[in-house]
Amino acid sequence: MSKSKAEEFNLVIKPGSIEKNYWLDLWRFRELFYILSWRDIKVRYKQTVIGIAWAVIRPLLTMLVLTFVFSNLANMSSEGNAPYQVMVFAGMLPWQFFSNALSTSSNSLITNTNLISKVYFPRMIVPASSIITSFVDFLISFCIMAVIMAYYQYVPPVTIFFLPIFILIAFTLSFGIGLFLTTLNVKFRDFKYIVPFIIQFGLYISPVGYSSSEVDAKWQFWYSLNPMVGVIDGFRWAILGTGENIFYSESFYISVGVSVLVLIISIRFFRKLERSFADII
Repeated sequence: MSKSKAEEFNLVIKPGSIEKNYWLDLWRFRELFYILSWRDIKVRYKQTVIGIAWAVIRPLLTMLVLTFVFSNLANMSSEGNAPYQVMVFAGMLPWQFFSNALSTSSNSLITNTNLISKVYFPRMIVPASSIITSFVDFLISFCIMAVIMAYYQYVPPVTIFFLPIFILIAFTLSFGIGLFLTTLNVKFRDFKYIVPFIIQFGLYISPVGYSSSEVDAKWQFWYSLNPMVGVIDGFRWAILGTGENIFYSESFYISVGVSVLVLIISIRFFRKLERSFADII
């Protein structure tokens, strides 16, 4: 190993150095991030009968159920000329990523107890790597949606090129809330029972199976305080190109503001308790 390479992994512990070099350590331990991410991807569907096919079956079944409930039973209409199935799937994409990311990241530190209690590395790598697994499922679901659009001969508009902006917002919000919940989960194990309730409740107050236009105008502002509303509406606008420009919508700016604020608060909260993780985990 060359001298420069050896110096890169040379760990010197002195007063104040951990805090000062924390963000540099995140880069130095980037290989651990890759290893944990790849491990989570490999074991996600390990020892299941149909394996990774669950990544295809789950979103398809969810789409069928939501389409039946909201379109056939509740008689809600689609946005623009898009088939209802495409509209539902466009809303399901960010929600599935968000809910999966929340589930995996909130338990990530607990499931890596042995690693955290024995080896030094920036603990933030653990919840960050768990979100990559959810993103892989997101990419698979996106391919499924492309197949569905081809089946219905639906061609997305040019607004689809804005989709990475809303993916970034979904990433920021998922990582921020996941970081906050995994910190609480280390200190209070009750939160592993609370997270599924949060996800279930969030599904009903987010426009996954229906359009935000179905919500009464007098409730629109309060409804938009849910940051996932702006994200889901943004996905639909990018994929379907219907409705007003999302960048002129208050829900978009609320989503961006809440996502950034939650991320900043979560990082500060995580860093404040990070040093005690090995002792209380």
